[in-house]
Amino acid sequence: MTLKRQLLLASLLMLMIPWAGLQFVLELDEALRDQAAEQLGTQARRMASLAETELSSVPPVEHRNDIIYASQLSGPPNLDGYADDWPGYEYDDQPWQTVHGDSTELSWQASVHGRHLYLLIRTNWGRPVYFNPAAPGQPHEFLRLRWQDEGKIRERLVRTAAPGRVVGQVPDTARRQDHRVTGHWESRSDGYQLELRLPRPGFGERLGFEVVWPDPDNPEISHSLGTSQQPPSTLGGRLPELEARLDDLLAVGQRVLVREPAGWVTGHGHRPLADATTDLDDLGPLEILERIVLNGLRALVRLNQPEPAAFDASSEYLADRPGPGLVEHPDGERLLMVTEPLEDGRLLVLEQTLDRILALSGSTLGSVIARSALLIVALMLVLLGYASWLSWRIARLQKAVRASVDPDGRILAGVPASSAKDELGELSRQFSQMVERLQGYTDYLESFSRRLSHELKTPVAVIRSSLDNLDHASSDKERRNYRDRARAATDRLSQILQGMSEAARLEQSFDHAEKETFDLDPVLRETAGAYQALAPEHRIRYQGPDHGAPLTGSPELMVQMLDKLVDNARDFTPEGGLILITLSRQGDQLQLTVFNEGSALPEALARDIFNPFVSIRGGNAEGHLGQGLLIVRLIAEHHGGRVRADNHCSDGLEGARFRIDLPAAP
Repeated sequence: MTLKRQLLLASLLMLMIPWAGLQFVLELDEALRDQAAEQLGTQARRMASLAETELSSVPPVEHRNDIIYASQLSGPPNLDGYADDWPGYEYDDQPWQTVHGDSTELSWQASVHGRHLYLLIRTNWGRPVYFNPAAPGQPHEFLRLRWQDEGKIRERLVRTAAPGRVVGQVPDTARRQDHRVTGHWESRSDGYQLELRLPRPGFGERLGFEVVWPDPDNPEISHSLGTSQQPPSTLGGRLPELEARLDDLLAVGQRVLVREPAGWVTGHGHRPLADATTDLDDLGPLEILERIVLNGLRALVRLNQPEPAAFDASSEYLADRPGPGLVEHPDGERLLMVTEPLEDGRLLVLEQTLDRILALSGSTLGSVIARSALLIVALMLVLLGYASWLSWRIARLQKAVRASVDPDGRILAGVPASSAKDELGELSRQFSQMVERLQGYTDYLESFSRRLSHELKTPVAVIRSSLDNLDHASSDKERRNYRDRARAATDRLSQILQGMSEAARLEQSFDHAEKETFDLDPVLRETAGAYQALAPEHRIRYQGPDHGAPLTGSPELMVQMLDKLVDNARDFTPEGGLILITLSRQGDQLQLTVFNEGSALPEALARDIFNPFVSIRGGNAEGHLGQGLLIVRLIAEHHGGRVRADNHCSDGLEGARFRIDLPAAP
């Protein structure tokens, strides 16, 4: 699995945090709803006790048409007979009251505004027989109104010769008009519609009306249909005194109503929440994104809530008796509802908006969850971007390493070192150094075979020629010379093998050498003194630091390295010449130099002099195979240092200088 996919899986696990937060919110939402339902039940019982006191003198409405229910209007309607300005007319959800005959139906609505009562009456029995002013006694269709006014029953007749404006008439011989009763008569496809305005009776006072029309087949017979046939006909509606008392007990976000047994609402109260909407122009991008996530979380909470029942709290008539639980209004708002029955069969319904209950809808914990979700999504994107960047860097390093080596293992090119300071940058630099060292080691192996072949060719040729000539020697002297030459060549081969094994044994000993921290200064000082005693023909001097030179490594290997350097210097220093050993400290580095007076180093061999079988001695120096300086380099690298050689002039003396840089111990 790739690193990108691993980080993707790891980042997906971070989604457990908002998931756990959502589960907590869902559990908290359920617990808060249960607690709010208990509190609402207690509040509903207090309000029910108050409602029973206020309604003790008002008899309950047992049947829908026991009263003429008058709803509240925000403004007077236009009396034009069309009723398009009555509440709910556009959606046809007005609370129509209806009485039925054999094949007829009379429907009406009543509303109050100010000191007036408004009636909307509709019939369905075809074209009416209008009043004929030229023959007043001729049967015709009319409306009879009766209402209670100042303790007296008033009666008025409404009739017309044609659709249009109508005025009430006093049913006496004078046929006086009462302009307090006005309206409009308008024909319909299946009957007619009548809008009327009349003085407003008080709630609970008598009100009735009936429509009288002649029989189409026998005009001498008349029919009637209306509320006057079903006593008691009284005017009902919402009671302002009851609503005022209930409003005092409401908290913000609550709604209460009192339902009659017949379904009419006689009390209604509402205390809405303060408008907390914010213009999008006032929000920043992050706040808009937070709102979007918060709305999404609210939707998740709604999905996990119980299915709400549909309920229209603004309706004046509730056909079904509502029950407790979650309800949803037509505008999509969800509320928690509790009900409390009254002693006279009425029902008190109390609702609480969930915006005051749910922890998530309260926006406090919801904002925390929303912000954490946004933060986790952002972290996932950052992780994926970071994983893609790491994957790209690793792929680039892999491509560079693959391009540096061919299938046969030959080094084709170096690996470019990265300048990054992280682990991948360090890995790139290590690969670059490794390939560089492999290239050097490959060059060393290739040159080693050539040099070894060159070194072995001469003694093998001498041995072969001596043995061939030995068979043809005619005297003991010649045979002795040939044997001496073969023996010398054999010694040369032994020295070559011994030098090779010495370097190999040294590299193997590195694995078992124990490093310790010691002061290099006294070690070199004592060793240099011993060199002077062994080589009196040279001037061997030592110069050390003032405050010691701590080093972590092997004192024995350091003495062996100095032996090789001094032995090499003696071979190139004339008799009486100077060999100067210097040890100094430069910051966190120790610098060991061996200078010998004498001939200069060839510029072409300054770098290769530390490789095996490289020597600048004359041909008569057969005891040296170029392995000494190789051992010097191996010991220096084992201690984390490096060695260099160059030509140097010191105090007017010219010669060669070997310099070893070693890391000082803390």
